[in-house]
Amino acid sequence: MPVSRRTVLARTAAGSAAFAVATVPGVTAALGAPAPESGGYLIGLGLSDITGPAAECGMMGYSQFEQQTAGIHLRPRARAFIIDSGARRIVFAVAENGMIFQSVHRGVMLELARRFGDLYTEQNVVLTSTHSHATCGGSSNDYAYNLSILGFQQQVYDAEVNGIVEAIAAAHADLGPGTLSLGRAELHDASVNRSRVAFERNPDVDKQHFPNAIDPAVTALSFVKGGKQVGAITWFATHNTSMTNQNRLISADNKGYASFSYEHTEHGVRYLDGPADFIAAFAQTNAGDMSPNLDLRPGSGPTENEFDNTRILGERQYHASKTALSSAQSISGPVDSMLCYIDLADTAVDGRFTPDGQPRHTAPAAAGVSLIAGSVEDGPGLPGLPIPEGVRNPFVDALGDPRQPAPSWLADAQAPKVIVVPLGLLPPVSWVPNVVPIQIVRIGELYLACGGGEFTVVAGLRIRRAVAAALGVPLEQVLMQGYANAYHEYVTTPEEYDSQQYEGGSTLFGRYTLPAYQQEFTRLATAFAARGQVPRGPAPRDISNLQPNFQPAAGPDATPLGHGFGDVLIQPAVSCAPGAQAAAEFVSAHPKHNPRRNGTFLEVQRRNASGDWIRVANEGEWAVRFYWSKRGLAESVARFTWDIPSDATPGAYRMQHFADSLSSDGTLHPFTGTTDEFEVS
Repeated sequence: MPVSRRTVLARTAAGSAAFAVATVPGVTAALGAPAPESGGYLIGLGLSDITGPAAECGMMGYSQFEQQTAGIHLRPRARAFIIDSGARRIVFAVAENGMIFQSVHRGVMLELARRFGDLYTEQNVVLTSTHSHATCGGSSNDYAYNLSILGFQQQVYDAEVNGIVEAIAAAHADLGPGTLSLGRAELHDASVNRSRVAFERNPDVDKQHFPNAIDPAVTALSFVKGGKQVGAITWFATHNTSMTNQNRLISADNKGYASFSYEHTEHGVRYLDGPADFIAAFAQTNAGDMSPNLDLRPGSGPTENEFDNTRILGERQYHASKTALSSAQSISGPVDSMLCYIDLADTAVDGRFTPDGQPRHTAPAAAGVSLIAGSVEDGPGLPGLPIPEGVRNPFVDALGDPRQPAPSWLADAQAPKVIVVPLGLLPPVSWVPNVVPIQIVRIGELYLACGGGEFTVVAGLRIRRAVAAALGVPLEQVLMQGYANAYHEYVTTPEEYDSQQYEGGSTLFGRYTLPAYQQEFTRLATAFAARGQVPRGPAPRDISNLQPNFQPAAGPDATPLGHGFGDVLIQPAVSCAPGAQAAAEFVSAHPKHNPRRNGTFLEVQRRNASGDWIRVANEGEWAVRFYWSKRGLAESVARFTWDIPSDATPGAYRMQHFADSLSSDGTLHPFTGTTDEFEVS
């Protein structure tokens, strides 16, 4: 029976310790969970696909109107981990997308409630994002983040919500006795501080913690069942922006390649062959000012090729994870979680948390001039602003020009920011969320301080210090889990804010945003340590009924004269050597008709000794790329390339393409196209 939104909110309205955990009477006993003091847990892992439409969908992150999807490079996925101590349970999910928007968080919670009742709630579930800028946009209900996407995209929202829920459900079905171990290492060649001018304004006591102005910390959590490692979560701070704003292929970027290396290359996971027997997530921490573009230019460093950079940065994170786990120590202890909501637009901050010791206040959201200029190291900022001359945006036409003058009181409250857009005061409602969750999660000796922003390394450090002090634990046991459960752009220190670099201009709620976070995390951590009651706080908004969409729909498909759907326009070379590339082009259809989530648009097949064709590679894996293009108004061409492995088995191969065409009567028609055979020798 479906559970209403009101019911879900009522279940968590108390915000008490009783709701801050998920006890599972009878369930853990039935699964044979060991007693908490034994050091064992129930653990479960799950994975699913969250790929959105591979054509004509605005991409999330760089805010470029012309950056619309046109194929697939590396399918983004959601990975979920459930840990149960025998008394309490938590879910940690990592999505390879741009952000976890509140709309997606709410959608996941509603569906989990429908499937599992009170077992998984906002209190014991944490959703995080790897922050790839090469995935589909439009899943947000916040106008600022849909401006360049031309509105809310139901297909993207459904892909993310359903994929995350499927991963959690798979983890639930996978629950069984297991153990955890925790390791640490450092990685010094996968990030660079892209806002060094702002970083240098911080006090020496903060800068000394980061001698090279980066956070090199790698923290890895290993999952073992039946004496076999079945997965890992690795935390490391670097932007997932190796793919540039010139890219049109959907990609999980460098963190996605790290997961692919661990799962596919090392453990042989084939994503179309049923449940994976090894799952590896690469999560963010305080990556706000950490760039993977080591030469401080988009797509530059360590090479000048964005695909190579994505691979190299991913490999470095993968190897750092292995290093961390090579000396990992078994962990035990409670599993716990607690969440509440705060209003960042209206928080009174006690002088204990401000630089000058004076009480201060946050302010309604406003974007600074430097946000519009964007991060020159990675890419530009606020969606669609300034709107290119001569370009009409129907989204803006419908809602009104966002470039409104800011009232003097807001300018004073946001000083020294020069306001270009008063996002929190725009009609019909604020264009960004201001009521956002904060959460603390405990996994044995590891604590996560979870917030919905992009925290700079020093901002993250200050929150970690506040939480560690309130909990009475060493600093290294607390991680800043950014990009969690919501998204409201950046959080800088007050000192960094004063320089109004890109990150400061993107700290929407003013100079005292971080002190507000320090104060509220201290309050939450104090209650967490005492298992006290914390009110849920103000209710997050729901404006899902106010979502315009001006992205043109995909209409009926057409074929070139003399051709049918699936016809091969360009055949692979008759003979290909290992290490070479095979390519083919097909008459295709618009990918929006069937995004083929948890499926594929292409299989590379080899004929075995019995004469059967077996799949050896598919679109969505690293070696295969899908390029979509439109010819005329309704003709689609699908081009696929396969980088043949150097150790490929000699023999006969072929490519097979799958898609669905839409006829004028609205009917979908699946079709398959198959190339001629070619030899790999």
